[in-house]
Amino acid sequence: MQGSLMLDIAGTWLTAEDRQLLRQPEVGGLILFARNIENLRQVEDLCRAIRAVRPDILLAVDQEGGRVQRLRRDFVRLPAMREFASRADAPALAETCGWVMATEVLAAGLDFSFAPVLDLDHQRSAVVGSRAFEGDPVRATELAGAFIKGMHRAGMAATGKHFPGHGWAEADSHVAIPVDERALQALRERDLIPFQRLASALDAVMPAHVIYPQVDDKPAGFSPRWLQQILRKELDFRGVIFSDDLSMAGAHVAGDAADRIEAALTAGCDMGLVCNDRGAAELALSALQRFGAQPSPALARMRRRTSGTLEYKQDPRWRASVDTLKAAQLIV
Repeated sequence: MQGSLMLDIAGTWLTAEDRQLLRQPEVGGLILFARNIENLRQVEDLCRAIRAVRPDILLAVDQEGGRVQRLRRDFVRLPAMREFASRADAPALAETCGWVMATEVLAAGLDFSFAPVLDLDHQRSAVVGSRAFEGDPVRATELAGAFIKGMHRAGMAATGKHFPGHGWAEADSHVAIPVDERALQALRERDLIPFQRLASALDAVMPAHVIYPQVDDKPAGFSPRWLQQILRKELDFRGVIFSDDLSMAGAHVAGDAADRIEAALTAGCDMGLVCNDRGAAELALSALQRFGAQPSPALARMRRRTSGTLEYKQDPRWRASVDTLKAAQLIV
């Protein structure tokens, strides 16, 4: 079996138990949450300590903007992506914001943020809402494409989420199992458009913990039809596939943590996330060791393409970019 595990830690520094887990070759990534973060310098120190144990590990964070922004103190408070839609120069501003976000995350020592959200805002899903660029698929594609361009310009890989679209299902997959009852054709005509048109620009995709019963009885992240037939073959996506957090309620239909990571990797994911539950992460790790899982070579494309530096705020490009976002009243 091919695939690996991304897990998390409890605090702002590594424990002996954390170090032991990180030494396991099946652990290929670590994601930081708000509880792991105090300020820019502390995050850099934590990343350095992690890489001292595992130089090859992928370090990630959710730094979308708006209400989903883990790095706050010493970092620009990014706008929700929905705020770009009404701006006259929206694509240019979105690109600038993508560059600013990526520059800051890279400077802290991380590899990438799980961004951007490609879900459409159907005015139904509270968990998506303002995280989406737009409700119109063409406009959402344009703005997300610009944001990705900014990320790439800074040296960061982009991850589109949540394939094939979480914007219609009303339930929150963190606490429930959402269902989108629409036919595949309806999804193709709207929600799949950003993923289809940006497939060649995206370095990774994260599927939704949503069941689309007219397509498959499994959530998209556990569905070979969604991941292998539609995403890989029809959309010709060649990047990395990350599962969404397998500890979320929307993933529990697949069984315990060992069953979930097996189902995700068998369906086509390259890396499974198991977060906020150390026991579940250890169970998933044991399963990968039992399967003799090997990391996917594709994961290399997620590594940071620039070293980043804590002195980035002295770069004239940085000041000009921040001033542009301030002038547009997107940040304060």
